[in-house]
Order: sequence, then structure tokens, then C-alpha cells
Amino acid sequence: MNYIASVLVLLFLALTFIQSSYDKIFYWKDNVAWLKGHFSKTPLKNVVPYALFHVLVMELISSILCVVGCIEIFINNGRTFGFYGAIFSCITLLMLLFGQRIAKDYDGARTIVIYFIPAVMAVFWLN
Repeated sequence: MNYIASVLVLLFLALTFIQSSYDKIFYWKDNVAWLKGHFSKTPLKNVVPYALFHVLVMELISSILCVVGCIEIFINNGRTFGFYGAIFSCITLLMLLFGQRIAKDYDGARTIVIYFIPAVMAVFWLN
């Protein structure tokens, strides 16, 4: 198994985004209400539900690609789906980072960077 580190990072990203997607889907109203307050003093204040939906779609795409990427690695040592899963994960995390920076939530932004580092490592390893 040449890609064990990549598989572990892809699983990490998949679990992260699956749980986050679950939370957004099953607690939509709570998330929208909290985020409206979080972004109340930003240019994003009027588009919170649309932005949240966009993030949800990106998280679902990221998690599906990461899971399929793990399967692909085990079946035929392929890297295509995992690579795109890692790229979509990076894009999703950059979107989240942008939101946190706009809201001036620097602790939240710092937390996202912690997730971004392994996502970039996966892009590098699977390229």
C-alpha cells in the first residue's frame, strides 16, 4: 500500500465534511439563525442561506469524492477521485476561511487552517 497516508487524510476529510453536511441538513434553521448573527455586520448578511447552501453542496461533493477516492486507491491504486476530493476540500475550506475572515472571527479562521494543511498535503501526495 503506497498511499496509506493519502487514504488516512482522505478519510479525515470525508468524515469532517460528512459530519458537517449532516449538521447543516438536519439543523438547517439553527445554522441559518446562528450564521445570520455571525455575519450580521458583514456584506454577507443578506445571503446567509444561499451561502450556507453553497457550502453544503461543496462539502457533499468533497466528501463523496474523498470516499470514492479511498475506494479507488484500494481497488486499482488510482488517484483521480482522491485528488479531486482533496482539491474540492481545499476550495471548500478556503470558502469557509473567507467567511470567517470577513466576520473577523480569527479563532475560527485559525481552526480552518488546521484542516487546510492536511487537505493541501493530500493534493500534493495525490498529484
